[in-house]
Amino acid sequence: MDVRFTYRKQITSVYQCVCVCLCLCLRVRVCVCVSVCLCVCLCLCLCVSVCVCVCVCQVEQVRLLQRRAGQRKPLLGTLYLSATHTIFVENHPETRRETWVPTQHALQCHAHRNTHISMVASQSLTQLVLRCKDFRVFHLLFPLERDCVEVHASLTRLSRPESYSELYCLSINPNTNQEEREKSWSLVLPSQDYQRMGLPNNLWVATAANSEYKMCDSYPAQLFVSRWASPAVLMGSSRFRSRGRLPVLSYFHQDTLAAVCRCSQPLSGFSGRSEEDEQMVTAVMKANPGSDFIYVVDTRPRLNAMANRAAGKGYESEDHYGNIKLHFSGIDNIHVMRSSQQRILDVGEQRTPSMSDFLLGLENSGWLKHIKAVLDAGVFIAKAIADEGVSVLVHCSDGWDRTAQACSVASVLLEPYYRTMKGLMVLIEKDWVSFGHKFSHRYGHLDGDPREVSPVLDQFLEVLWQLAQQFPCAFQFNERFLLDLRTLAYSCQDGTFLGNSEKERRSLRSERTHARTHARAHTHAPTHARTPTRTLTRTHARTHTPVDFLSSVREGSQQLEQQLANQQEVAAGGPAPLGSRQGIQHTKTRPLYLKPRLHRHITASSPIGPSL
Repeated sequence: MDVRFTYRKQITSVYQCVCVCLCLCLRVRVCVCVSVCLCVCLCLCLCVSVCVCVCVCQVEQVRLLQRRAGQRKPLLGTLYLSATHTIFVENHPETRRETWVPTQHALQCHAHRNTHISMVASQSLTQLVLRCKDFRVFHLLFPLERDCVEVHASLTRLSRPESYSELYCLSINPNTNQEEREKSWSLVLPSQDYQRMGLPNNLWVATAANSEYKMCDSYPAQLFVSRWASPAVLMGSSRFRSRGRLPVLSYFHQDTLAAVCRCSQPLSGFSGRSEEDEQMVTAVMKANPGSDFIYVVDTRPRLNAMANRAAGKGYESEDHYGNIKLHFSGIDNIHVMRSSQQRILDVGEQRTPSMSDFLLGLENSGWLKHIKAVLDAGVFIAKAIADEGVSVLVHCSDGWDRTAQACSVASVLLEPYYRTMKGLMVLIEKDWVSFGHKFSHRYGHLDGDPREVSPVLDQFLEVLWQLAQQFPCAFQFNERFLLDLRTLAYSCQDGTFLGNSEKERRSLRSERTHARTHARAHTHAPTHARTPTRTLTRTHARTHTPVDFLSSVREGSQQLEQQLANQQEVAAGGPAPLGSRQGIQHTKTRPLYLKPRLHRHITASSPIGPSL
């Protein structure tokens, strides 16, 4: 197998260290013999590190067992290790089936020595359990304990890269020219999405205050803020918000002129306040001329937000911010979500569970309860924007986990463009990647603190799956596309989810990598309506017929024609200024959006989406 990449990095380090050692010896005028001895010792030490990286490249007579795939008898074959992949090839001469696992996709490696496996003719084998980030579990059975120990050492080192340069996306050179690479990155630019929303305009303007990431290093360089917010107000609000994440625009609804803004929690404590931050919230309200207040959606449980006040943080006080209405969504923190996902995985790994045991374990895990909380937050924001025409300011603690979930779900409900494959990629690039969701920490790209790992993006993808079950005609993609996105987030096989912020991505020069923006044919949903409707009737994926699909598309087309007729009627009376609500007053129907039936669909007996 090809392990030249691992060796090449180590040999380069050896060469550099030898040169440094020789230069130091010459400067201090050490004898040549001593210099040579030092260099030899240094080379031996570094060569040992080479062997530690890949102790073994090929092991024969290995048995593979994957119980989740319904496999009962182990397969005999050869195991290959490289710096990027772990490959198992069956010995069967007719099939020679290959099983590929990205090495950096391995989450845990457990070696069980002297384990007796009754399925292999009473032969004493050593078992290596490989748990992957995509929830696959591989049982590798070795006839020799030494081979198991060496494979375990190699996988442990290769699955835990210590620097970004060891990641797959930065260590390979894809067979694409520079023009193709630049084109792949230009397809998901957030700036194009802001232009699609009609920005900048006389309500929201772009600011260069964060062009060098000095105001907030986890925010993107391009920010849209209310035109009534001065530079002094921006800086004052940034100093009063956790991590400097001041209120900025995330989504602008062109029909109601309401906006979804995002930020982090204020550093208010029990009595602290900031005049600039209060002016910033007022400026957000002024950017919507049809409303005299805004909703502040704190996605945390109320008790958690109150506990943060003791640490000098907390939430906005309605006494200081007179133009707000507080709403708590009750989404738990990353530690609760990680524990919930592990419990539901434990339920799935049961050998022969009864239906009652499975449903009880599913309920006790609380996973669907958390999914519903995320969906509830998105529905509340969507109703405020479309039904009430009121702007919403969303935050959690630091504004990069639960805030991204709530804003993204609301955007998908409000905007049909985000229900297409390209639109979803743009949404993730805008609301997750550029706004500083910590992909490297949340999905364990590097060898870091395991307490930072949490299935935040998994929950958003599960919400999309739940919505697609209720509205199969409204989404262009299917669950395979969601699974592909999840695989990219965990394995980091391209530069889409590299780093923790836009600043880190630029310092790593992520444009050198390849962006996975092309869509494969099997990721298209065959039931997707080609017309850009804003709502579709709810159909059941298991009971519908082609006639049901046609009627849904026909109803959506009629709604679209009605909206176009209303717009033409408004245009005949003269264009309405953007800062007024004249266009909305002439509209006969309210803006439409996906309205999921929460309490009837997400139950303990609902199918689990891409998370399992």
